[in-house]
Amino acid sequence: MTLLICAAISLLTLVYVFYLPGKLDLRPEKTRAAYLRERKDAVYENLRDLNFEYNAGKLTDSDYHSLKASLEDEAAMLLAEIERLDKARLENNPPPALRRAKA
Repeated sequence: MTLLICAAISLLTLVYVFYLPGKLDLRPEKTRAAYLRERKDAVYENLRDLNFEYNAGKLTDSDYHSLKASLEDEAAMLLAEIERLDKARLENNPPPALRRAKA
């Protein structure tokens, strides 16, 4: 009888610990604009790190300039895409102050 009770308690404990309900991902869904802003922050941080490494003498001039140019190009593309998405969002759903001004 004791063995049966211990087995039942063990089974219930395992079910309680390892049971996963249908959907556990409770984070809000990431939009394209949010992803681009995170990527922009990462590129800016990489640029700061690159400048630090160059000033510390760890990079040659040619490496520094090529890496800096590629990071700046990526940042420019990200900023253009963010601006395009923001403009499209504002055209589809303008703030209340602009709605009153157009009316």
